[in-house]
Amino acid sequence: MAETAYTPKTSWRLMVGAAFALAFLVIDQLSKEFVRSWVAAHGLFFVHIIPGVVHLEYVENTGVAFGLASGFGYAFVLLAAVVVVAVVIYLLRALRISRCEVVGLGMLVGGAVGNAIDRAVHGFVTDFIATTFIDFPVFNIADIGITVGVVIALIGFMFLSPAARDHGADDVRKAGEESEHGC
Repeated sequence: MAETAYTPKTSWRLMVGAAFALAFLVIDQLSKEFVRSWVAAHGLFFVHIIPGVVHLEYVENTGVAFGLASGFGYAFVLLAAVVVVAVVIYLLRALRISRCEVVGLGMLVGGAVGNAIDRAVHGFVTDFIATTFIDFPVFNIADIGITVGVVIALIGFMFLSPAARDHGADDVRKAGEESEHGC
């Protein structure tokens, strides 16, 4: 019974995952639209946010992370669709899952869909957040959702998941117990 407190119900998983996905998707798309509109109106987009730390700079990224795999944009649109389907199946079918996993996977989905929309509609991903203190590629809110979401989901899976806590005890027996509690 105590374990069910750490294993959210399927309805909670889907609602919270969808809420995080939608939040990252909306913030990502609004920020990218603002940057593209600014560039269309003013021609240049370069703003110091914290001098020596971070600035905003418009970049049209036709690849993926670090500008790699340029020209394969539609393959990554398909990959985003696969990620969404895989996450939904996992949220529906996982016998035991932590809340952190749900939050992280929601962030991942929102980011993946946000970048997929850019690729499908514009043929590139709009990146605009640049670090000054280290040499790092320009990125966007969707990239933050993907990266931080994966880290949160992995931490949840490896350290907080009920499955990790009992080191893989008999999942078949546990599944029967959990279904009695609505999980």
